Amino acid sequence: MSKIPPLKIGNLVAKIPIIQGGMGVGISLSRLASAVASSGGIGVIATAGIGQEEPDLYTDYIKSNNRALRNEIRKAVSLTTGILGVNIMVALSNYAEFVKIAIEEHIDIIFSGAGLPLELPKYLNKSGYNPKLVPIVSSGRAAAVIIKKWLNNYNYLPDAIVVEGPKAGGHLGFKPEQIFDEKFSLKHLVSDVLKEVKPFESEYKKIPIIAAGGIYTGEDIHRFISMGASGVQMGTRFVTTNECDASDKFKQAYINCQEKDITIINSPVGMPGRALINNFINDVNKGQKKPYTCPFHCIITCNRKDAPYCIAKALFNAKKGEFDNGFAFVGANAYRSDKIMKTKDLIDLLVSEYERL
Repeated sequence: MSKIPPLKIGNLVAKIPIIQGGMGVGISLSRLASAVASSGGIGVIATAGIGQEEPDLYTDYIKSNNRALRNEIRKAVSLTTGILGVNIMVALSNYAEFVKIAIEEHIDIIFSGAGLPLELPKYLNKSGYNPKLVPIVSSGRAAAVIIKKWLNNYNYLPDAIVVEGPKAGGHLGFKPEQIFDEKFSLKHLVSDVLKEVKPFESEYKKIPIIAAGGIYTGEDIHRFISMGASGVQMGTRFVTTNECDASDKFKQAYINCQEKDITIINSPVGMPGRALINNFINDVNKGQKKPYTCPFHCIITCNRKDAPYCIAKALFNAKKGEFDNGFAFVGANAYRSDKIMKTKDLIDLLVSEYERL
């Protein structure tokens, strides 16, 4: 019998070594994040597309998104005394604004990926409150580059590193041909990152490694912690919870899907993504454009002039259950979802599966 270990990130201690992955657009906001945090894990608010429901989104993109992020952090803090984080994609055009707001609002942890967050420590206060900084990477090489850059430029070591494999949902940090290549499986990536990090740990401090992408059961958690990971990040598993911020129709799409319904798409932001096949995606694949006007450039890498649709709007429509005008991002194991349950019950189930081993 294995007792599940806590996850320690600096002076933060999560009783359960599970981080709920940040899921935009609007899938993981204050409700889900606070429920995970209250259950002993680490809850994460996704900042991508966070201002979609603000009334002035189209007239003042920056102001509306900034307000939405502050409100979601404050709501989450009012609902829990647990550990809360935000996920801020490097590719966001208002990345710096979001980082500054998260620090001002005293968030516990900033998770940052979708690009290398090479300058993240520069936003820290020289005196005053600072959150933990956790980059998200998809290779040992990326982890080493970030560590060296942060040490050289800011004398700062990552407080933890999330290693995200190709079975994750949404945008993937891999070339299309790597996604199903065993050499890029999560177990290989975790081993690679552990090896790259080890020399720095002997000189500085332990850097907790968090395994992410395709983790679904307590047995999966046990496998990666046995390898040397300090914890795991899970996104897909938390979609089918009562507290997930998506609509019931969105959650039901996960429950209804089969493995054959999950596909890899070419996203307008220039990365492959894992999503549920539907008529919207089929139309795009046939070359049908979904006309739109982009009043803001939310993702730096987005080819908005030639894009067949606005991905932020498509994902937000799906969040509301409007699948005629959008689609859902999913992890590789979404087809295993079979019911909606309370977040606390899900975490208890994962812990019991872990501790049976």
